[in-house]
Amino acid sequence: MLVLAFTIGCDQVSKSIVRKKVSDYQTINFIHNHITIEKVENTGAFLSMGDSVSKPVRIIFLNIVPLILILASLVYILIKINLNRITLLAIILMIGGGIGNIYDRIVHGSVTDFLYIDLGGIFHTGVFNVADLCITVGISMILLQSWFKKRPVVEVETLKENLTNENL
Repeated sequence: MLVLAFTIGCDQVSKSIVRKKVSDYQTINFIHNHITIEKVENTGAFLSMGDSVSKPVRIIFLNIVPLILILASLVYILIKINLNRITLLAIILMIGGGIGNIYDRIVHGSVTDFLYIDLGGIFHTGVFNVADLCITVGISMILLQSWFKKRPVVEVETLKENLTNENL
């Protein structure tokens, strides 16, 4: 719960600072223009997807559906007793990021995005926020864990025995 509170807190504090200190579309560059702070109010989802759909559709797909997923994830981590720490941390990061963005949509009518990374043609992002970063890191952790998860090793003799029994 401490990690969840920290995730939501970092997201909301950073957005609050940007809302108060940075004008709309003002840019502040750091590290040779590789990191930029630019305040953008996003009424859609990731990369502003869905910002042009009707308000009822936006409420369903950007508030209600994510809220159901967050609640289901909370229930899952509370009742699942044998989750490993990486999976638990990943789910908590996604829940925290989801709560941060839903809170913004409900309270402010949009999500404040403000971070942009450009590594000079090698890599660049859209404008995002701390909640988006937490969601992305959580998803990446789950995907990487799935990719590198050790598969059970079946002994050759057991496999031969099973194949022989199936052919009978």
